[in-house]
Amino acid sequence: MAVHKRKKNTRQRGSHTHGWGAMKKHRGAGSRGGRGRSGSGKRGDQKKPRYWKTEQSGKLGFVPRSSMPKISPINLRTVEDVLPTWEKRGLVKKQGGVFAVDLGALGYNKLLAAGKISSKLKITVDYASARAVDKVKQAGGEVEVLAGDVWESASGDDSGTED
Repeated sequence: MAVHKRKKNTRQRGSHTHGWGAMKKHRGAGSRGGRGRSGSGKRGDQKKPRYWKTEQSGKLGFVPRSSMPKISPINLRTVEDVLPTWEKRGLVKKQGGVFAVDLGALGYNKLLAAGKISSKLKITVDYASARAVDKVKQAGGEVEVLAGDVWESASGDDSGTED
């Protein structure tokens, strides 16, 4: 059975604010002189000094994650484990006992140093840690870093690595 509900304003006769708290809270923008920077137009000369310094100095805001480079890392241990599979599929070429690995074509853009490596590798990658480059060179291979310098880790070691 439907219940007849009385209108709210008939129940709030004489309450001044009709449930909005203090009197000022439910007024429009007129009680605060407009919205934003309104009022500083043709006749707003007295407000000019407030708006002369609108430019922010120093750093402001945040860096959106979309503008940061997306890092897809791979460890040397994983490269060593998956190398035979990549060779069978034709994703890696073997030239004179040296495997030529293009990690960018395989979906990775950073080489990390976790794990041991025994194969001779010629790796092409966007980024690489310093320890990863050293380990590949000690195994008789080389690393070609495309995006510039080799990354040094902040703490001096690659996190989660074991020799």
